[in-house]
Amino acid sequence: MIEVRDLSKRYDGRAVVDGVSFTVPEGELLVLLGGSGSGKTTTLKMINRLIEPSAGTVRIGGEDTRGLPGHVLRRRIGYGFQQVGLFPHLSVGENIAVTPSLLGWDPTRIRARVDALLEMVQLDPDLFRARDPAELSGGEQQRVGIARALAAEPALLLLDEPFGALDPLTRDHLQQSLQWIRRELALTVVFVTHDMVEALLLGDRIAVLREGRLVQLGTPAELLRNPADDGVAELMETPQRQARIVDDLLGLAPDGPRGEGV
Repeated sequence: MIEVRDLSKRYDGRAVVDGVSFTVPEGELLVLLGGSGSGKTTTLKMINRLIEPSAGTVRIGGEDTRGLPGHVLRRRIGYGFQQVGLFPHLSVGENIAVTPSLLGWDPTRIRARVDALLEMVQLDPDLFRARDPAELSGGEQQRVGIARALAAEPALLLLDEPFGALDPLTRDHLQQSLQWIRRELALTVVFVTHDMVEALLLGDRIAVLREGRLVQLGTPAELLRNPADDGVAELMETPQRQARIVDDLLGLAPDGPRGEGV
């Protein structure tokens, strides 16, 4: 379980995250949803102390994260992001093996873990293990990035808009893969996005952030049915409007107006 209490971050006296509190039970996928400048990425990075909080606490499994050196904490937590950041001078297998190697795993164990993760993200180990990152498509790079984030067998995975730069079809495939992986491994996931549809599709619960504050936390159904304010209602209207358009298109008869080329 992740417990975030009164978490804040200030730069030059200005709060970019202001008193945010929430819990993430084991096995849940919590989406941090908000526009640019809402504080969602800063909040995510304070969980693993890539950014040090100005105030507040984060507990993971009941342990205050301030009690651990930052690099030790981060090796326990999987982390993935939109740019992927694969090391260009390392092969795919070597990229995935970085954290286990730093932790001193036996080479045989590392090799088995790399191959198991490549299979899990639907990349054939024999075809991809020795390849250079530059040879991969965007979707393949993102799959390797997720495998790397899972390499040290973390129970917690933090993802910062990991699919935002991908085409819609690849993005959909990876969203489905992520849901299968996190359930298969019983992962607790915090997922940052500005995409309302992605949030509704992936999240067990959604935390809506605005100007550094948490404005609503609930299930997708709760946010759709009972938005906390006009801003949340506007966020939720976009996917609902798109769904209505698709429903209308599906309801058109073959010889209707669109069939006539009108």
